[in-house]
Order: sequence, then C-alpha cells, then structure tokens
Amino acid sequence: MKFIQKCLLSCAALLPLAPLAPLALMSGPVHAQQYSNRASTPRIDGFNVDEVRSLTPGTDLNFTVYGTPGGTATLRIGGAVRNLTLSEDEPGQYEGVYTISSRDVLTARSTVTANLRVGNQVASSVLAESLQAGPGRRPQSEPAGPAPRIERFDVEPSAELTGGNDLKFILLGTPGGKAEVTIGGTNGKFFLPEVRSGEYQGTYLIKRRDRVMSNSAVTASLLVGNRITNVTLGKPLMASTAPVRQQRVCTNCGTVEAVNVVEVKGEGGYLGTIGGGVVGALLGSQIGGGNGRTAAQIAGALGGAYAGNQIEGNSRKTAHYEVLVRLQNGASQTVTMDADPRLTIGERVRVTDGVLTRDQ
Repeated sequence: MKFIQKCLLSCAALLPLAPLAPLALMSGPVHAQQYSNRASTPRIDGFNVDEVRSLTPGTDLNFTVYGTPGGTATLRIGGAVRNLTLSEDEPGQYEGVYTISSRDVLTARSTVTANLRVGNQVASSVLAESLQAGPGRRPQSEPAGPAPRIERFDVEPSAELTGGNDLKFILLGTPGGKAEVTIGGTNGKFFLPEVRSGEYQGTYLIKRRDRVMSNSAVTASLLVGNRITNVTLGKPLMASTAPVRQQRVCTNCGTVEAVNVVEVKGEGGYLGTIGGGVVGALLGSQIGGGNGRTAAQIAGALGGAYAGNQIEGNSRKTAHYEVLVRLQNGASQTVTMDADPRLTIGERVRVTDGVLTRDQ
C-alpha cells in the first residue's frame, strides 16, 4: 500500500510539467506573429483620371491611384453599375480602365471614390477632377473668403530622374487645405499631406514610364474651401553631380604681351676726347695758313674731340631686352634680360624672383 501511495505521489508531481513545456516553446512565436501582422496605415498620395471628350457608351476612363504599395485599390463611380478594381503595375501605382456601358448614367462631375486597402485598414480619397474635359465641367460656386497663400514650395533634387528614384516636396502655406503637385512628364497629380499645421510634405516615386527632366515644369496647387492658389517651382529637379572645380590662380604665371629691345648708348671717355682732338688738330694744320692756320687747328681739335667722344660712346653702346608679362591675377610685370629670350607673344611663362622661365 505504501508503495502504491509513493507511485501516485510521484506521478502527480510529474503531471504539471507535461503541458508547461509546449506552452513555453509556443509563447515566443505567437507574440512575434501577432507583431508582424500589424499593418501600417495606408495612404493615397495621388488620384487622377484622363479626362475624355464625351461620356458615351464604349468610352474608356483611365484611372491612376498612387499610394502605399502592396494593397488592393478599388473605385466606386457615381452612376456606374459596377465597381473597378485597379492593378498594381508598379510598387505603389495602381491603374485601371473603366469602359462606360449603356446602363451607366455618368456626368462630368460624377463622384469617384478610391479605396486602398492594406491589411485590415483602408484609405479613401475622392477624385477632384472632372471626368469630362471642356464644356462638361460643372461651374463652381462663387469662391468665398480670402485666397490661400503659399509661402514656400521646394524640392529635394534627385541624383537621377529614372524609375525608382524619389522627389521630395514641401509646401508651406495656409493650413487646413488640400495640396497637389503636377510634374511635367508624369501622368496626373499627386497629393502633399498636411504633416503639420500649414506644412505639406510628400514624396513622388518616379515611374519607369515617366519622362521627367531636370527642367520639367512643376506646379503646386493649394485649395482651401473654393479658393485655390498656384505656384511654380523655381529650381531644377536633378541635383548637379559634376564636381565643382576650384580655380587656382597662379600668382607668378602669365603670358608674354611684348618683347622690346632697349639700346643704351655709352658715354665717351677722356681717351676718345684726347685722341679725337689730336687727330683734328693735325687735320686743321693742313688746311689753314697763318692765323687761319691757327684757327683751323683749334676748330679741328674741337671737332676731333667731339668725334672721338662719339666714336668711343658708340663702341660702348649696350642693348638689353624687356619682356612685358600679363599675370593671371590681372597684374603686369616687366622682366629685364641681357640676352634675347627668344619668346613669342602669347607664350606662357613664369616669373620667379625676377627670373623668367617658360611654363611647361
């Protein structure tokens, strides 16, 4: 009997341990699965339609919705007998075509609502455009209140304007409005959500079929009530990738503007004067007679002295070269050289401590 009681007590002690082990193993994955299933709130960044000339049976209405990728986008058109499901052709870009049937009763201002479902959450947006172009537009009521203001409209330029790159826009203006942006080379408009009072921000993901250029026209519209204000972006969409070269100015570099030969006439010394006077006196004595002879000797001596001085001066005449250099900083400098530098006008040179060298 005591043996049986001991066995029962041992089994009872072991029983609670059996279910605990599986629960402990399952607790981690269960929490992880619940966390991963939580879907983020979807958003619709743009909703457009290609306006048509008439809303007759057989006409196609092309719709595009931009928003959170990986969702399901559907349209409900006022007066249409069926809804339209859009296909996600590119991440975050949903497109679809609704063909008007004879049972549809559509007008230019039929209400079109887009629903974008991601997980268990849905984002909705109402089309602001008319379905029909031109006279089909319904006249708007008389605007009331002051026009909204746009204080700033800016973009963060992209390194490339190919598919998959982003363009981030910001608009500052009247709060409580609806901001839209139109980019040349893209299809339709996209929204800028109001992230803070009067601050609208949004990112446009460039699609493969877009033809966006750096200078594409970009227009922002801010609608408050029935009043609207437009502004055009005043900067390029593409960031400059070319490195900015810092031009270094060489202070002693320049080009040859002129090469001048300067002759310096030497001065005759006593030797030339005395030698010239003796020769002149001898010549004068051969010319005159009597007093005239004496006068001739004096004149000859003076003329000979002058001639001798000139001859000695010419023998001592020197020549040097002056090179005019225009430096890169705009200044000019003249360099004196004894020998012919053999430089041409426009040749690049350097002036270092008064020495002129060719710039290699």
